[in-house]
Amino acid sequence: MTAPAGRGLVLVVEDEDAIAELITLYLRRDGFTVHRESDGDAALAAVRRLRPVAVVLDIGLSGKDGVEVCRTLRASGDWTPVLFVTARDDEVDRLLGLELGADDYVTKPFSPRELAARVRTVLRRGAGTPAEVLSAGTVRLDVTRRKTWAGEREVTLTPTEFDLLAQLLRQPGRVFEREQLLSAVWGYHATAGTRTVDVHIAQLRAKLGEDSPIRTVRGVGYAAEQR
Repeated sequence: MTAPAGRGLVLVVEDEDAIAELITLYLRRDGFTVHRESDGDAALAAVRRLRPVAVVLDIGLSGKDGVEVCRTLRASGDWTPVLFVTARDDEVDRLLGLELGADDYVTKPFSPRELAARVRTVLRRGAGTPAEVLSAGTVRLDVTRRKTWAGEREVTLTPTEFDLLAQLLRQPGRVFEREQLLSAVWGYHATAGTRTVDVHIAQLRAKLGEDSPIRTVRGVGYAAEQR
């Protein structure tokens, strides 16, 4: 089977060789170029040097762990999409990763085919629609340029936060169930759990402040309101 056209370079940061090789194999089958690192400091240097389209980042690195790598990237204003890989299958670690600005995660053991699909999904979020501008109240999204404003203030969103807000703004007033948002934004259903949606909504509200148009419909989901 012919590999897809080049999709860009993905940085894989994993200190277990067997897992890194498996991830690399499937990403290359999908048409990505792959660069591998095994520790946090080298990963940060590689992001600056290579400018990858996405980072697959193991949380449990020795030395500077994946959480600290992601925190350092976000603090420096680097919003390269990050997909966490973790062996710690508990809600606290998952939510911590998402609150840091990670775009997705998988837990070990995982399907490398699913991981590659998750990377594709994260990158599709950056495609946008020509000349598409969405708004609700004082919040505006320029989908073409991937920019967001709350009133006169420009707001920096992760790719996932941006697409979640765009999904709500495309149909203002419609109440979306959490499962519907998972399917539309993440591209898969219950694997991540609906709590993932709640965390991203909380992050959006914190960033948009009083301008946030997002309304909670108790027991159902979320909607964007024109105010």
